[in-house]
Amino acid sequence: MFDSLNQTTDAEKVVLRKLRIWIAGLGAICVLAGIGIGAMLAGRPAVAQDGMQSASRAPEALSASFVEIAQRVEPAVVNIDTTQAAEVETDNDDKTDRTPNPLYDMMRRQPPRPTHGVGSGFIIDAKGYILTNQHVIDGASRITIGLLTGERFRARVVGVDHDTDLAVLKIDTDKELPVMKFGDSNAAQVGDWVLAIGSPFGLEQTVTAGIISKKDRDTTNSSFQRFLQTDAAINRGNSGGPLVNMHGEAIGVNSQIATYTGDYNGIGFALPSNEAKFVTQQILSQGKVRRGFLGVRLDSVHSEFARIYHLPEARGAVVVDMPPDRGGQTTPAAKAGIQVNDVIIELNGQPVQDSNDLIAKVAATNVGQTVSLTLLRDTDGKLERHTVTAALADRAESMRDNDVSLKEKPDKEKSNSARFGLTLTELTAKIIEDNHLNGVKGLFVKDVDPNGLIADLPDTTRVQEGEVITRINRIPITTLADFQRVIDSLKPGDAVVLNLSRYYRAENRITSRIVQFTYQ
Repeated sequence: MFDSLNQTTDAEKVVLRKLRIWIAGLGAICVLAGIGIGAMLAGRPAVAQDGMQSASRAPEALSASFVEIAQRVEPAVVNIDTTQAAEVETDNDDKTDRTPNPLYDMMRRQPPRPTHGVGSGFIIDAKGYILTNQHVIDGASRITIGLLTGERFRARVVGVDHDTDLAVLKIDTDKELPVMKFGDSNAAQVGDWVLAIGSPFGLEQTVTAGIISKKDRDTTNSSFQRFLQTDAAINRGNSGGPLVNMHGEAIGVNSQIATYTGDYNGIGFALPSNEAKFVTQQILSQGKVRRGFLGVRLDSVHSEFARIYHLPEARGAVVVDMPPDRGGQTTPAAKAGIQVNDVIIELNGQPVQDSNDLIAKVAATNVGQTVSLTLLRDTDGKLERHTVTAALADRAESMRDNDVSLKEKPDKEKSNSARFGLTLTELTAKIIEDNHLNGVKGLFVKDVDPNGLIADLPDTTRVQEGEVITRINRIPITTLADFQRVIDSLKPGDAVVLNLSRYYRAENRITSRIVQFTYQ
């Protein structure tokens, strides 16, 4: 009996021994897990604290970057003082209608005083070449350059470019000057930090910070001024100074501000450095800017045009007119066989996005170089693809777009196309003679209703009184019934493309253009 009890006791001992081992192992696991969890919990505040410290250091790092960049580039930024000679009244001035005035006579005896202006610029070559805006030095009889060192030099004008409002100046000095390097303005992105440096209100070496707000901003009628928009403070006197990126490179030339008061309102514009670099290289190498010239007037392909002409996308430049070259010589476009209403979609195999893109590509091509143009031509209702070559001429000052509108006194007749807001009439012999419209077929625009759809278009594209509508949505029109038939078929959202002709008095010839919009 006792032996039996002893055997049972031994078996229990074995079980108990195994149980103790399992309990010890489980305890060890729990301890290790507790240590790990404790370490994780203990580490969380440290991680959060590191994040808070990094966030607090970010403004300090940005500020340090501004300081480093400003110190590096400021020596290359200059102040520009200009003096314009006063107009002196001569004895030849007409005084027949002037009544005796003692105060006027006293003022007239005072010596004439010159007028002064202030602007900014930056050194682009160690030999003393400086870039600024043309309007800063326009009409100046004396130009004085002030450096960061306090030195002052008389400057002379090397060359100017009216299309981009840029000027290159030169000062003579025996030492090498610090230079501002150009950056790649195409690489700039909306949101990038920038510094504007210059002399607002004559306050030299003023640095302001902001970001790139918009690229390719068009504020003028020039095809060569597509600005970088920034909210860095730019005021009068900043013109010609650099817009600097965070690498210390000039990516723009501060040129304009949007304002109702004449002072900073949060919107400034800088000409991109890539365009400025092209201009300066041309001026330094040949004293002037030579741009390729094709000899056409263009409009961009918008969605309405693409829909009417069944294009896969709204891309390309429409030839709306082909004015003669200087001296009546044939233009490169005419020699190449380009026609009005052709849609140019490629230049040298590169896609053409819009009219400004084509103008920029042509202008950047060397004068005399032959280029290949791919275009679409409307032939019997189908767009045929053609390739032509043209040897580019030198862009002439006289070929700038001077959009002169012929206007007559408004006629009180009721608009015969109320939805468009146009009062049209069929061409008569008298209208043709009075408006020099020989050879033109279409409907004459007598009046534009300010409450009509046409009046809502931008001023630069709005139909003008005195023009002739020759086609609407590719359909030639010669009668009011033709026009009414087309517009009666339009539904809200439909695209409308009008072909217009008019007499251009400045060139004594008929010119053409297109207007494209969406019918509402």
